[in-house]
Amino acid sequence: MTKKYIEKILAARVYDVAQETPLEPARSLSARLGNQVLLKREDMQPVFSFKLRGAYNCMYQLTQQKKTRGVIAASAGNHAQGVALSAQRLGIKATIVMPQTTPAIKVNAVKSYGAKAVLIGDAYDDAYKHAIELAEQQKLDFIHPYDDPDVIAGQGTIGVEILRQHSGDIDAVFIPVGGGGLIAGVAAFIKHVRPEVKIIGVEPDDAPCMAEAFKKNKRVILDHVGIFADGVAVRQAGKETYRIAKQVVDEIITVSTDEICAAIKDIFDDTRSIMEPAGALAVAGIKKYVEREGITGKTLVSINSGANMNFDRLRHVAERAELGEQREALLGVTIPERPGSFRAFCKTIGRRGITEFNYRYSHDNEAHVFAGIQLSEGNVEKDELVAKLQAKNYPVMDLSDNEMAKLHVRHLVGGHSPHLENEIIYRFEFPERPGALLDFLTRIGNHWNISLFHYRNHGAAYGRVLVGLQVPKKERKELNTYLDELGYAYWDETDNPAYKLFLASE
Repeated sequence: MTKKYIEKILAARVYDVAQETPLEPARSLSARLGNQVLLKREDMQPVFSFKLRGAYNCMYQLTQQKKTRGVIAASAGNHAQGVALSAQRLGIKATIVMPQTTPAIKVNAVKSYGAKAVLIGDAYDDAYKHAIELAEQQKLDFIHPYDDPDVIAGQGTIGVEILRQHSGDIDAVFIPVGGGGLIAGVAAFIKHVRPEVKIIGVEPDDAPCMAEAFKKNKRVILDHVGIFADGVAVRQAGKETYRIAKQVVDEIITVSTDEICAAIKDIFDDTRSIMEPAGALAVAGIKKYVEREGITGKTLVSINSGANMNFDRLRHVAERAELGEQREALLGVTIPERPGSFRAFCKTIGRRGITEFNYRYSHDNEAHVFAGIQLSEGNVEKDELVAKLQAKNYPVMDLSDNEMAKLHVRHLVGGHSPHLENEIIYRFEFPERPGALLDFLTRIGNHWNISLFHYRNHGAAYGRVLVGLQVPKKERKELNTYLDELGYAYWDETDNPAYKLFLASE
């Protein structure tokens, strides 16, 4: 198997459009982790992503007849730009089908390379289906984003560069995983030449399609994928990429959104460059691996796969990076409602920085505080602080890992409603497009009274909403049926402790 791919990788035609990117030391991160961390800077490609390697190699191999007819692709971002630029260089007409939720910066980038952009549906699956239909109708060649031998071979040229650029020992190479094209190509080459090098894939914990496939020893289709790291938000690993990965990949690590945000900050600190979430996955994986294994003095390579970051998303990244790095704790604390109680509480916290402090009168005898507190020694310091507060008889709730608290409650703390009946709380994700919020609100509000509503734009393709509805118990089954028919991802948060502490009716 690998011999065929080694030959294809070595013969891949990528440098007509791509460039050999540097392999740079991350000095600050290396010092912190006690290991040499090297960054493969694929964010420095002309389209700020590795994707044009595979796209160009695949399109270059097409027959002249196919080139004359043109190509089509489905993508919400990096693959789209790779295909568009490759088509421009090769003089091929290209159509890119993109979800309507695709940010304007990416749509405009595709158009700037001369490709035709077709916007359809709310998600990649909708765009993919429409692209396949157009390909059949117009006799266009479909350029797959990952599950194609020539695409895999094009991505594999990164592995060739890594081994040429660093001839010394390499203990492990960490690679972002979506559909698997990048890891299949790079791992196939590195394992063939240097079998002692570990190949470790990294996925978001809310989109672990390859990790689940490894666990179950077969490809799986995920019911739902998170969209923060949209570049790897894939429901099913590719057939060919999975086949290769099973033979040459040592393990798959999953990381959280907060860990990804912390990795974006780490890379920025060392390079002054801002990765997109998928582009920082490998560094997040390195940090988790080092902590788990307790290793020092090793050489670890991260493939920084892309930097097509929406500017609006930066505020979300900055907000969550401190949590991901364990430099901030979010605590819900109940304090006495009497003169001097705030002072006593702050004295107990000590001379730590306060990142957030939300308070709302609750009862005549107590108040609830939502506090963000800076940490210098991570979870060890947080645990010590919680114990110190409890020793002073403060009821404390650690909300640092509570997703609803981080997304919504910290912006909503406003107190309990004393006369609210039958309230239940749901958290939603819905496509972020013009009019989507109004449409969502209108459709929900036509059936039951809305008692709470919080929406905050995070610069992503999906909006995040927290909704309180007054629904009598006998109508709950009807509500669940209605929510299923809406087609939006949703979670029942009625029993969430952050809701009960700060927002629930009494």
